[in-house]
Amino acid sequence: MQPIRARLSTEDRQAEIVDTVLDLSARACPGDITTVDIARSLGLTQGAIFKHFPSKDAIWLAVMGWVQSHLLSALDAAAAAAPTPLEGLRAVFMKHADFVAKHPGVPRLILNELQKPRDTPVKRRAREMQESYRELVVRLLSAAEKRGEIAAGLDKQGAATLFIGALQGLMLQAMLAGSTSKLAGEARRVFALYCHALREPS
Repeated sequence: MQPIRARLSTEDRQAEIVDTVLDLSARACPGDITTVDIARSLGLTQGAIFKHFPSKDAIWLAVMGWVQSHLLSALDAAAAAAPTPLEGLRAVFMKHADFVAKHPGVPRLILNELQKPRDTPVKRRAREMQESYRELVVRLLSAAEKRGEIAAGLDKQGAATLFIGALQGLMLQAMLAGSTSKLAGEARRVFALYCHALREPS
């Protein structure tokens, strides 16, 4: 018999379910996680899960919404707090690495979703997040160029692709290693190389 759980508001229970999915994704293949697994982790019945979300797809979309909201707000704050645009780029790079280290289930969940051949609401949300991310990086690159911190005439779209791609590569390597313990150190090394490339004339 399961212990009686305290009643939570729908919003609080949804947040709890999202947290649980992120936690489970750090330890198991996200594609294998079922609503039964989620319910068991929370000490709830499967029916209780569906009182707060109409379907498993709705749960995954809520998780992606959480990632989009929390990651982008953290990156915006890191950029805004930096004294210069170039330092803002460094702060964004390191903040993203830190976010993944704290939430290792996030890249696993996104990668699992992107492997699906069909378009999904979660995949569309991931694209929206990447577009907003790219806009932030390009904005910082443009500001850095105006201050003379990087080479004039730099291909900013290409530089944004490299910025995001470098982080994605670091995440994949961390997943292969089964640990995010070296992620921050590797991120610092990679950004130093990236920064050097930004100062080289095209």
